[in-house]
Amino acid sequence: MLDSKKTNILLAMAGAAVLMAGSPALAQEAAPAAPAAEAAAAPAADAAAPAAEGAEAAATAEDPASLNESVGGGHGKLTPIGMFMIAHPVVKVVMLGLVLASIFTWTLLLIKLVEFGSLNKSTNRFLEAFRGARTVADMRRIAVSEDFEGNPLADMTAAATEELEVSRQAGLDIAGTHRGSTVARTETAVSAVQSTVAGRLSGGQQFLASVGSSGPFIGLFGTVYGIMNSFIGIAESNTTNLAVVAPGIAEALLATGIGLFAAIPAVIFYNYFSTKIAAYGTRADGFHAELMNSISRQLDKGA
Repeated sequence: MLDSKKTNILLAMAGAAVLMAGSPALAQEAAPAAPAAEAAAAPAADAAAPAAEGAEAAATAEDPASLNESVGGGHGKLTPIGMFMIAHPVVKVVMLGLVLASIFTWTLLLIKLVEFGSLNKSTNRFLEAFRGARTVADMRRIAVSEDFEGNPLADMTAAATEELEVSRQAGLDIAGTHRGSTVARTETAVSAVQSTVAGRLSGGQQFLASVGSSGPFIGLFGTVYGIMNSFIGIAESNTTNLAVVAPGIAEALLATGIGLFAAIPAVIFYNYFSTKIAAYGTRADGFHAELMNSISRQLDKGA
């Protein structure tokens, strides 16, 4: 009995000694375990953050409405004004220049329509008055009248009658001996005035021709510049998502659209007024012949 009790006591003391010896080792193993867990958790958190940002960027790229709001000034969708506002400064300058050219083109249209309408009415009234003249003096009085000031046909008549008056004051026999030379000088004076008619009527035509010929190319320059910036943006963002690159390409193409909008009317107006100028030139040619016939008739009558 005593031996068994001693044995049990000895075993209990040995177990307690073992537990006391193992407790520091366990504590030392547990201490580094916590920092290791924290170190393992930190990379996981760092990896989770870019993943969340990537998911957010993907959601934005897949949502055209949210992208349009960010690039379109919060309008909810791309509009011409919104595309202009986000355009590169060079593209903006191109767009503004083309818009101004278009405004000047339409303004020029209105001015020349009024000019030609007034010119034709004035010419009709002048021809009616001219054909009622009975003498060279009557022709001159009508030609220098304030009612027909600036009219090309009136200026042609004034030049012809002025030459006749100068020859008469020089003591030449314009209805007899010097009739042939007088008629030749008169025709030269009329031709000199007539040669300026086309130049007087073609004001603004050079501007229309310039806009019509260069407008598309100026717009194309803006387009090329804008698309170049879009490709640079693609390279920097490492994405080819259409919702990301579409705004830049749209603003670039808008420059070409504005260029065509400026050029097409300019070409149409140029051709239209060229036809008007040619028609009036033909009318001036006819009046030239009519004027010289009238002067020759008056000289034959001894005027």
